[in-house]
Amino acid sequence: MSLVGFARAETEHELKAAIGRSLDLIEYMFPLGLRNVVIKPNMCYYWDYTTGQTTDPKFVAALIALIREKVSSDVNISIVESDASAMRFTHAVKMLGYKQLSQKYGVDLVNLSEDEGKEVEVTVRKQPFRFTLPRTIRDADLRINIPKIKYTFEQIKLTCALKNIFGCNPYQKKFKYHSRIEEAIVAINKAMKFDLCIVDGYIVSGVRPSKLGLVMSSRDPVATDVAAAKIAGVSKNRVGYIALAEKEGVGKTNFVPRGIPLSYFAARYPRETLRTKVMVRGYSLVVKLGLSKRLGLV
Repeated sequence: MSLVGFARAETEHELKAAIGRSLDLIEYMFPLGLRNVVIKPNMCYYWDYTTGQTTDPKFVAALIALIREKVSSDVNISIVESDASAMRFTHAVKMLGYKQLSQKYGVDLVNLSEDEGKEVEVTVRKQPFRFTLPRTIRDADLRINIPKIKYTFEQIKLTCALKNIFGCNPYQKKFKYHSRIEEAIVAINKAMKFDLCIVDGYIVSGVRPSKLGLVMSSRDPVATDVAAAKIAGVSKNRVGYIALAEKEGVGKTNFVPRGIPLSYFAARYPRETLRTKVMVRGYSLVVKLGLSKRLGLV
């Protein structure tokens, strides 16, 4: 079974130490001779880190400092993301603080949609998927996934480690995969394998943004997502791509938790209640109805 480590940061100044503790809990050591590291944060849209929707650049900065302390100041580090249907890399890195981070810490910002690459093919449920594998990801010695735990009201009830790698697909119009989104998520994880997951759970979204102080690490993205589902109060059976990812050999759903009890974070995660469900979905209906009226559809 996979190891999942749980640590806590009381303040932002404790993030580096908490990341280190979480890695120690899963018995992880940075490889010797490490030269090229890729870090994939969650930059799904233009919401800043205070919303719990995107990875905090201060969390990434703490990880960069830890890597250079443990390995070498000469390690080349690239922060990667791709363009999406409703988000452009160029705008996101400026608005979310990654442009400043790049300048302060001397790391590269790589738009995977503009990176060189080669086509690869994988199968999920015997269905073929073709993606362009970006050179920056292909040539990295270490690939680190820094996702967020996000409960959603959409088809996918939870996003965390597996879904975050979907953003590595350099093809901009990702909505073309939405008709078979679960298979596409698993396929991209097979095509672009990451070595380490470190969840930024310092601020989480849930039904509202809330400080949780969680740092969670694992080598296994499937185990990470199962742990994330437990924390968010979502049955893993409602997140279809988790079981599919295990079946396709991406990881294991069974894991050994270490560190602060998972129940500590689960009790504090801002979960959905009947009241919030009615409020949020009612608000969504009002917004959609208002937009339909403005477009003359009703």
